[in-house]
Amino acid sequence: MTEGNRIPLTPVGHAGGVDDGEGSVQVHQDPSVAIDTAKVFAVYGKGGIGKSTTSSNLSVAFSKLGKRVLQIGCDPKHDSTFTLTKTLMPTVIDVLESVDFHGEELTPDDFVYEGYNGVMCVEAGGPPAGTGCGGYVVGQTVKLLKEHHLLEDTDVVIFDVLGDVVCGGFAAPLQHAQRALIVTANDFDSIFAMNRIVAAIQAKSKNYKVRLGGVIANRSAACDQIDLFNNKIGLERVAHFPDLDVIRRSRLKKSTLFEMEESPELEAVQQEYLRLAKALWEGVEPQLGAPMKDREIFDLLGFD
Repeated sequence: MTEGNRIPLTPVGHAGGVDDGEGSVQVHQDPSVAIDTAKVFAVYGKGGIGKSTTSSNLSVAFSKLGKRVLQIGCDPKHDSTFTLTKTLMPTVIDVLESVDFHGEELTPDDFVYEGYNGVMCVEAGGPPAGTGCGGYVVGQTVKLLKEHHLLEDTDVVIFDVLGDVVCGGFAAPLQHAQRALIVTANDFDSIFAMNRIVAAIQAKSKNYKVRLGGVIANRSAACDQIDLFNNKIGLERVAHFPDLDVIRRSRLKKSTLFEMEESPELEAVQQEYLRLAKALWEGVEPQLGAPMKDREIFDLLGFD
């Protein structure tokens, strides 16, 4: 471990040195930082696919159902929750650094903000560029939340996770979640990323309770390529959000879709979020997708 305000390079969560999956350099999560008082969802997908928009509106939908919701942004640019809070919040790493990583000196007001309709918001942030591990940041965030008893009064936790799963650090929220959701568009790059995420969830499911909860089609008028891939590997869509201008404008206005001026198309999207939240709360069956080889995806997708 390093001293002062430098972030350790070793992921936290060691439990007897047991490898977290074949070929992994990660280690098992420390049971003391497990989230065992809420339903936990981790939202993944290709970078720029709309994970934060999806996560924030899903958080509001859960809150509209009367649930107490906590959204945790896991991206160094810490903008996961800005449509909920109307501001760029300080990150957990920022506030920990300000007290030389002595978490006991912090209060919840230092790193938790209340957003629209009572959704509680946390931005984990990330390690300095080129150093550290995203898994450490996630672990420290959950540890801090537990130390301040902020998870005891929470019904739903949503992790909004940075981009594609490119290392075990970005996969760390899967150690906490019961269900992982994949956001994708009806294009090759998004589906290619989805395939890798399916593989990551499958790997984590060997040692953790996380299972794939389903695929969310986003920014797509059609879903033919998504459905072609899903049918091939055994997945299902759980929601579909079309490429509507009102969704783009909601981000520019720093607002959730539930705060925008009403229109028939907006009401349809709001109802889809509410339907998805209700289904997730009641419990979706795990999906057992079998990821494809890269070459197979190239051969499968596309138009004649």
